[in-house]
Amino acid sequence: MDTGSLYDLTPIAWLMAMGVLLALGPLFWVWRRNAGAGPARRLHALTVLTLFLTFDLTLFGAFTRLTDSGLGCPDWPGCYGNASPLGARHDIAMAQAAQPTGPVTHSKAWVEMVHRYLATGVGVLILVLAAATWLARRRQRHDAQHARERPLSAWWPAATLVWVCLQGAFGALTVTWKLYPAIVTLHLMGAIVLLALLCIQAVRYRQAAAERLPAAVPSALRNLLIVVAALLALQIALGGWVSTNYAVLACTQFPTCQNNWWPPMNFAQGFQIWRSLGESAGGTPIDFAALTAIHYVHRLMAYLVFVSIGVLAWRLHRIAALRAQAKWLAGLALLQLATGLGNVLLGWPLLAAILHTGGAAALAVVLTWALCESRRERNAAPAGHRARRGEMEVA
Repeated sequence: MDTGSLYDLTPIAWLMAMGVLLALGPLFWVWRRNAGAGPARRLHALTVLTLFLTFDLTLFGAFTRLTDSGLGCPDWPGCYGNASPLGARHDIAMAQAAQPTGPVTHSKAWVEMVHRYLATGVGVLILVLAAATWLARRRQRHDAQHARERPLSAWWPAATLVWVCLQGAFGALTVTWKLYPAIVTLHLMGAIVLLALLCIQAVRYRQAAAERLPAAVPSALRNLLIVVAALLALQIALGGWVSTNYAVLACTQFPTCQNNWWPPMNFAQGFQIWRSLGESAGGTPIDFAALTAIHYVHRLMAYLVFVSIGVLAWRLHRIAALRAQAKWLAGLALLQLATGLGNVLLGWPLLAAILHTGGAAALAVVLTWALCESRRERNAAPAGHRARRGEMEVA
């Protein structure tokens, strides 16, 4: 294969055209459903739809990785320099003949290219969202009719647009760097951050449309929300490291691993960040004890995260404005427990693996939702100060 084709950008125009075509449907649907609504409601509808499609893209990305389709087209942005696998039939057939059990097959090429088409469509929607927010914000400033509305922030959509471009770059590196575990894990984390950014916008637009503020909560609860969000982010990164290193089946028992509570583990090699897939930093095959360490650290962290989410859900359920988030957190935590056990005990079935990734992404979205719908309550003034203030008002 000509290595120059790995950096052939000729198909980028066709990829963008496919993304625009895919984005036209959702854009038309939002325009028809919200033709008479205010700018905040229209932007909220578009953001929620983009968030939903980005979540679907995250699941399809997991499907692409779990079916070993990440190198179905080993160049970027096209497939052997073509806009689709149809034009690359000959190259794919030759690669498959050379390596019948290799990463390149016709079906895997289609899975990989469909993922790229969907990602481009989401990118177009985010571009439209940023432009529409900027125009709505400008109209608010110059139109007296909209001057009294709650100001819309154009910074979040702009940050999301920049981030999706970086995410696209990591997608390209995932292919051209041949599935480096660090790159693939960062690509997953980038998808989680993208979901969080879209969730923030959706909540902010909804609050602007309803002209309401987030619910005031005690500082201790707000701190707990932040801590649980940080723990979840770390756990998702560890889960990505498990998946990209194919370490799920290093332990096929629960709660023990390899008939031990503390099996033989090579932490130093397992957590060497910059290395090729299946190799140590020195180029030798990675030890099974290293894979065990990767798996077991994720499992131990899961216990802490599960308990933390349970405590947080119980605390949030006591606040009426955050009761929906509490129920979602509790349900998703149970889903993660079930799918995590299914991956270990049932031999990593595809459905359980995809649901496990989806559950982690959904938890990140719900925690972001809870953070956006809450704020620290102001400390009440001391009783003596309130009394003096009352005397002054009466006087």
